[in-house]
Amino acid sequence: MASIKDVAKLSEVSVATVSRVLNDKGYVSEDTRKKVEQAIAELNYRPNEVARSLFKKQSKTIGLIVPDITNPYFPELAKAVEDTAMKLGYTMILCNSDEDIEKEQRYLDILLQKYVDGIIVFSNTLSMDQIRKLNIPIVSIDREISKDLPTIVVNNKKGAKLASSFLREKGCKRIAHLRGPYGIVNADERYAGYMDVVAEEEWFHEGYIVNGDYNMQSSIEATTELLRLHPEIDGIFAASDTMAIGAIKAVHKLGMKVPEDISIIGFDGIRLSEATTPELTTIVQPIYELGETALTMLVKLIEQQPMEEIFYKLDVHLVEREST
Repeated sequence: MASIKDVAKLSEVSVATVSRVLNDKGYVSEDTRKKVEQAIAELNYRPNEVARSLFKKQSKTIGLIVPDITNPYFPELAKAVEDTAMKLGYTMILCNSDEDIEKEQRYLDILLQKYVDGIIVFSNTLSMDQIRKLNIPIVSIDREISKDLPTIVVNNKKGAKLASSFLREKGCKRIAHLRGPYGIVNADERYAGYMDVVAEEEWFHEGYIVNGDYNMQSSIEATTELLRLHPEIDGIFAASDTMAIGAIKAVHKLGMKVPEDISIIGFDGIRLSEATTPELTTIVQPIYELGETALTMLVKLIEQQPMEEIFYKLDVHLVEREST
């Protein structure tokens, strides 16, 4: 591979002059610029981006840390972040933390070593003190860590109330909730929205709430046990589409039908929700807009541009399909 010294030798200028051309900084005459550009083309020279980032302490790269890459929601959101990053001249490094504190910290260390310019995090473990010590622009998505940290979320509680009320309007008399992990902000908010609708109902039973852990297999098992203990349930609000799909599978395994015997509604609006049988009724959040907005916020932080807002709460809406 050609080096910057080879370019300087062929164009008969100094290495410093070649550097000014490459970085478009400092005065270089038009004739000299053309000679350098011609030498770069002839030698097929490519700047060493690692060396440049070490020198500049800047890489035009951002990190994205997600908690579970096997959940279809996160690849969809990662695509939005990547698309927007490319448009704005950045590249993205994707890290999967598995909701593991040590793994998350290891990724943060690696990203800092690679001189990423900023990081987007889905984290339920990072504190604001830890974030300040990182000394790098950070945006939180889906989970609010601090009022002082740029954050973008959706109206989880409203979506849960929409879902639970919709099942009631469809005639469901015993509505269960397949919730996400305890202590995860969005799961707690969706649980709170469900409770706002059903807590005062005469039929309500604490046993109607089970943890699907935002995981399909866990949801199959939790739904199977739920319906064994409470066969009277005729509606399920699952706090994610992945869990709702698990619930549909469990219902079919038990020899029942959706929606004839049990109506099921999810939350997220992932593309897979349209490919299930039956197609899934769901609360749709603007996944692409979430990723796009988060990356745009991060770039403004990196480039020290003014920000009108540091907290965004996007709206959600219900899409009815065949499962209710």
